[in-house]
Amino acid sequence: MKIRIIFSILLLGIVSNLFAASKNIQIIVIDSETNLRVHHATIKIVELGDVYTCNDSGEVAIHNIKFGTFTFAINHISYEENVAPIIINESTNNKIAFYLIPKTIQLDPVVISDYKSYSTFDDLNELSNVLKGKNLQRQMGLTLASTLKNEAGLSMRSMGPAPSRPVIRGLGSNRVVISEDGIKTIDLSATSPDHAVTIDPFSVERIEVLRGPKVLTQTSTTIGGVVNTIRNEIPTTLHDDLIGTIGGYAETVNDGYLGSAMLEYPISDFAIRGEISKRKTNDLNTPIGKLINSYSENLNYSIAGSYFTNFGIMGLSYRDFELDYGVPGGFIGAHPKGVDISISKNQINFLNKINFNESILKDLEISLSKVYYRHKEFEASGAIGSEFELNNYLGKVELNHNNFGKISNGILGAEFEYEDFNIGGFVFTPPSTSTNFAAYFFENIDLSRIKFELGARYNYDKITPIKENENSKIGDIRERIFNTYSLSFSFLYEISNIVYVGTNLSKSSRTPTIEELFSQGPHLAAYSYEIGNPNLKDENGFGSEIFIYHNFEDLYFNLTFFRNVLSNYIIPRNSGEINYATFLPIYQTSGVEAELFGFENRIDWNICNCLKLSNTISYTNGKIKNEGYLPQIPPMKGLIEVTYKTHNWSLGLLNEWALKQTKVDEFEEPTNSYFIQNLFFQYAFTTDEYVHNFSLNFDNIWNKEYRNHLSRVKSILPEAGRNVRLLYKLYFHM
Repeated sequence: MKIRIIFSILLLGIVSNLFAASKNIQIIVIDSETNLRVHHATIKIVELGDVYTCNDSGEVAIHNIKFGTFTFAINHISYEENVAPIIINESTNNKIAFYLIPKTIQLDPVVISDYKSYSTFDDLNELSNVLKGKNLQRQMGLTLASTLKNEAGLSMRSMGPAPSRPVIRGLGSNRVVISEDGIKTIDLSATSPDHAVTIDPFSVERIEVLRGPKVLTQTSTTIGGVVNTIRNEIPTTLHDDLIGTIGGYAETVNDGYLGSAMLEYPISDFAIRGEISKRKTNDLNTPIGKLINSYSENLNYSIAGSYFTNFGIMGLSYRDFELDYGVPGGFIGAHPKGVDISISKNQINFLNKINFNESILKDLEISLSKVYYRHKEFEASGAIGSEFELNNYLGKVELNHNNFGKISNGILGAEFEYEDFNIGGFVFTPPSTSTNFAAYFFENIDLSRIKFELGARYNYDKITPIKENENSKIGDIRERIFNTYSLSFSFLYEISNIVYVGTNLSKSSRTPTIEELFSQGPHLAAYSYEIGNPNLKDENGFGSEIFIYHNFEDLYFNLTFFRNVLSNYIIPRNSGEINYATFLPIYQTSGVEAELFGFENRIDWNICNCLKLSNTISYTNGKIKNEGYLPQIPPMKGLIEVTYKTHNWSLGLLNEWALKQTKVDEFEEPTNSYFIQNLFFQYAFTTDEYVHNFSLNFDNIWNKEYRNHLSRVKSILPEAGRNVRLLYKLYFHM
């Protein structure tokens, strides 16, 4: 009898266990910074001891998990562990998302994005000179420059909100190259402060600032840098499913708004990508009034496709960019009602990437681009005062190799650029063409604790005016040919696997532009009478810097000191004279002996698991030998940020500050110091296949009056007043 009872109880237990309520769930693991899926994360159900691994899409299916409360531990080498109790019952969502916070590790990091690390130099640059994910979304501004203005070593040159451009260590114009997916951006933003950059930053995935020898793959100016925006317009990865983003942006300081969408869809061996964005802003509100004629309106769209084969990728894209904006007036030399500018640009890009199966050769990349750019400047009456037109052709060939002995990776490349530059209106600069051929190489050498980067570039430039004039008012206008070279060498010593010291030495060169050589006459929207110098030599000089990086588990610290000496630094300087036919101040282009020196510092301290303190300081001093100070040099400035963060949301206080700038050129206006405070809140959550990301910012919360020293309109009104910015992005993978 007892045996029967025991047997019945056991049988009942077995049957109950077999028929216990259970559920199938799908786990999705997401990077809390970038909202991208985390590949190959491990999921452990602690009570059961079961361990699962995510696939390439950051997903894993768990079948027949019983109802109850279980502890899920999610781990990945590049992220902090996320441990959370989950109640499994009938109402539990079939899809559960876990967010992982990236962590600082002492090994070469595994970065879950399209970024690929090839060296310790790349890893250090990723830590200090890359803006991506939620940080990019939080700092998103109207322009590329306003998005980057608080990064260490960077400032913003502006002439109103729309025409702004990044400045690196006091260096502007084409000493700072701006590119998209490694392709040089063609516009006139480098030539004058009233010209806008033709990039909408809202849809870019990441922004990286390149310095050191690697800049020689894009420019000969080693003392400046490259700001490269990455949007992967031509798809280089064939996804299994439809992916995309939909987003919107609104701010109160100018009643501005934006809508944006991107879709990428695989069809067999093809990937099709489309993108569109529309932005509109009204005049900017400042603490003491409205900045009249500072509106902007932009439409930006593209279509692209790639074909994937066993040997590589072949892709084509078309982009159209339309921008109308106002340049404020009201100061000396300016039109009382300002000037309106209309930009139209379309660009065709072709990419062919051929992969090799050889152990040394990695791939061959060929890119071609054709750009048409037109720019009109209108007086208040509607008459065209200035007009610029560019037809530009670019091409690049790069051979990339893998490890070869102590050489870990490298690039051998060549490129060409042909530009047809036409000018109309009341500008008397002669239409001209320019031709550029360049050859370069870049190598990375790894000798265990000692690492090197080195690069070299040769440039041939020919600038040809359509009509030569040896008796012009500014001198002999004639064809100019320049042969220049640049060199750069970086050394890095690994004191330990968390402490690095190094140096960078470079010889820099830059060919004068068409405007610097041949300008003669009024420039409507720049409010200046510009005089070029057809006898200019190429700009050249030497740069040096020393740096130290500490990359502890909870503390990241870097400090850089730099000094650049140039024997022919080309600048347009206010002469103090007025052209009385136009009542515009005369800006004369000349080459001077210049020295720029300073330092940068960045600290990121994880005080505890959820609290982080960040601090940056940037300082540049620019001098003209035996004369005074260089114009348009930013003051010492910095950012102090305190952030409280969980896996899903973060809350922070940002303090922007700058000291007064009194070290100015003879006819330049000084500016006072300022300290402003901003708040931000970010929240992310998932629903099925969708990741939602909200960012709410309160800028200049005390409505403080302050002026940007690099603003050409600072004498009229200060920078933006109190502002509320709301940004939303939806990421999907289905």
